Amino acid sequence: MVLSIFDLLLAPLYLLMIYFTGSYIQSKNIVAQPIYKWYTRGLMIKLFGAISVCLIYQFYYTGGDTTNYYETTKAISNLIYKDTHMFWDVAGGNNSSDNFRYFDKDTGYPVFWRDSTAVFVSRLLIPLYFLAFHSFVVMSILLAWICYTGIWRLFMLFNEQFPKLEKQFAISILFIPSVVFWGSGLLKDTITLSAVGWYTYHFYSFFIRKKYKFSSLIFIFIAAFLLIAIKPYILFALLPGSLIWLSNDRLSRVQSKVLKYLAAPFFIALGVGLSLLLLSQMGDFLGLYAIDKVMDRAVVVNLDQKQDYYGGNSFDIGEFDSSFGSMMGKAHLAIAATLFRPYLWDAKNPVMLLSALENTYIMLLTAFLLIRLKFLGFFSLIGQNPLLLFSVLFSLFFAFSVGIATSNFGSLVRLKIPCIPFYVSSLFVLRYFYDQRTGDKKAMKKYKDLGFRN
Repeated sequence: MVLSIFDLLLAPLYLLMIYFTGSYIQSKNIVAQPIYKWYTRGLMIKLFGAISVCLIYQFYYTGGDTTNYYETTKAISNLIYKDTHMFWDVAGGNNSSDNFRYFDKDTGYPVFWRDSTAVFVSRLLIPLYFLAFHSFVVMSILLAWICYTGIWRLFMLFNEQFPKLEKQFAISILFIPSVVFWGSGLLKDTITLSAVGWYTYHFYSFFIRKKYKFSSLIFIFIAAFLLIAIKPYILFALLPGSLIWLSNDRLSRVQSKVLKYLAAPFFIALGVGLSLLLLSQMGDFLGLYAIDKVMDRAVVVNLDQKQDYYGGNSFDIGEFDSSFGSMMGKAHLAIAATLFRPYLWDAKNPVMLLSALENTYIMLLTAFLLIRLKFLGFFSLIGQNPLLLFSVLFSLFFAFSVGIATSNFGSLVRLKIPCIPFYVSSLFVLRYFYDQRTGDKKAMKKYKDLGFRN
């Protein structure tokens, strides 16, 4: 049990402080940027998600990753009272077996000591442990507050491109249930989701809008560093889409339609090729996630998650090996599993049922658009806007990466969240184009003066 009466007393004080701070930020910016009317609402939903994770893991799951992160951070932090030198050594990244002997019943023991990425996350949380006065709930609230910044930037980016779809983007980015829940607690996913938001926003600001600020490069670097240190496959999914986004943005300025259609396949191939080249050069740094090892790892992880100790909570996309051709043969099943599963009949508990309901809506909207836009029209419209193309490409690359390496629903519902805001936002934009194409006057009145950029 990591919750105590101290959490109940301290958490409301921090919530009030964050609420008034958020209200101040909103009132300061709302005149110049009316989109800030969503700021405080999104923030409080994010904090609600953080508290929900604490309560669900404490009373429903009775433990799990989020409590383990807390226990690991607590143990490392408590070293400062026992041996200051050893605290700085461990906090600096030395999680050797020799250093483990410094932990005892007074410091507590780091649960994730053998998991380098989990220990990295726990080290990031050390300042929050002290700022929260050791409170589990307050740590979760503070992390959610900090990481909300990346989500908010992503929301601002989509609204800059499509300003009349703000309600839709509020749903897809700020309020979608699975993202609120799994992207708000003391989990890797909270940090990586925010990093994706910061990366996307500053890539757009620097390379697309050409606002050449050094701070944007710093944010891109920090976001990329966090993704590599915690979940490198997210960066794998971002890079091809980023380079194609940049190429497509330049191509969209070309007046000749013939030249556009001729050059588009070349730029797509160039983007994928440059991404693979860059990742191959990072092999030593990426370790197990190096491009020549990651496919072997995907096969191993997929097989592991099918074992009986996962309580029959697994699914199967079929047998495959680590060869490129074998994996590509399962690409459609892997992508569909990530975007649309668990289905309603897969749900075996309340948490999974909520995810299944959300997936059903996403699947039905996707099917509606594919049918009404006649499949080829669906993908043709995607290519008309660089941000839309990036969002769909990232979603598909990411969905493949997760679906091919995951066969357990418990992992899937959490791992998939970075692509959900991008994918659902893309569906909302495509729905607008469908309304435009069919001349739906009621819908077009709602979307009047949409700032779409060809």
